[in-house]
Amino acid sequence: MRYNQLGRTDIKVSALCLGSMTWGSQNTAPEAHAQIDMALDHGVNFIDTAEMYPVNPLAKETQGDTERILGDWLGATGRRQDIILATKVSGKGYMNVRDGAPITPASIDLALDASLRALKTDYIDLYQLHWPNRGSYMFRQNWTYDASGQDSDEVLDHMIEVLQHLEKCRDAGKIRHVGLSNESAWGTMRWLSIAAAQGLPRMVSVQNEYSLLCRHFDLDMAEVAHHEKVGLLAFSPLAAGLLTGKYQGDITPDGSRRSHVANLGGRICDTMWPALDAYMNIAAKHELNPAQMALAWAMNRPFMTSAIFGATNLDQLDVALGAADITLGTAVMEDITIAYRKFPMPF
Repeated sequence: MRYNQLGRTDIKVSALCLGSMTWGSQNTAPEAHAQIDMALDHGVNFIDTAEMYPVNPLAKETQGDTERILGDWLGATGRRQDIILATKVSGKGYMNVRDGAPITPASIDLALDASLRALKTDYIDLYQLHWPNRGSYMFRQNWTYDASGQDSDEVLDHMIEVLQHLEKCRDAGKIRHVGLSNESAWGTMRWLSIAAAQGLPRMVSVQNEYSLLCRHFDLDMAEVAHHEKVGLLAFSPLAAGLLTGKYQGDITPDGSRRSHVANLGGRICDTMWPALDAYMNIAAKHELNPAQMALAWAMNRPFMTSAIFGATNLDQLDVALGAADITLGTAVMEDITIAYRKFPMPF
């Protein structure tokens, strides 16, 4: 396993991060605990969760169960020092958490204290803002995204208020570092410039969607990541399972994520299938497991800090972990470039 620097911190995280959002919905607690054990045995030291998990489906009744399952593992094993633990506070509009309240100092206090209790820990290594109050172009919102209604002064005042409060949380020992999620280049730079000007906590990472099928990060955000050392924590590097090949031919295996969410968060559409076929054909041509090819490609992007993947069984997990041993040759990379130029935005 390779390890990368988390921003400008002294923390090194594994190039693969174990995602947790199925724990408590598609996975039982014992299954989740077995996944953690296997991942750590393979060198993973980074686990990502969120107060709003599990998903598939999202439900108010289960909200927080994922953190509790992870907390039970921490409590039973005493291995807190063996993992870098990341979680997130939900943003504005998610009604299953605090009736959709926006991110504010008050909501951070409620969320952070609840996460600490659920996780059975005194501190969070990386505390992330799940999405900005002003909105985001992530989750297929890029097709209709319009920032023209945002009030610049209001946004900047909010950022200052939040960073000042996160500093208090850090000084209290509840968090070590802070990060962003579902954020834009402008937003990331504003968080950084305010922190620099006022001596407030600096965002060390950004968790955005990134995969062979979703490459918004390649342009402006990649430039920000390089110059500012705010690396990407990629979520859905397997495109919600599409890049494993299990849905190829428009099939839906029993118990899969698609059996719970039919359109896979807007990823299922007519323009996606030929793009998926192109990447499946590349994997077959070069005798690669498609999931390992997708993860190995993501792990080796120049701005990547860690690729966050999930699994619903240990066989899937074992395959994904094997991506750490894969090096993609020049011919594979050339074929991927050709496919990308042909299918730049498939969903």
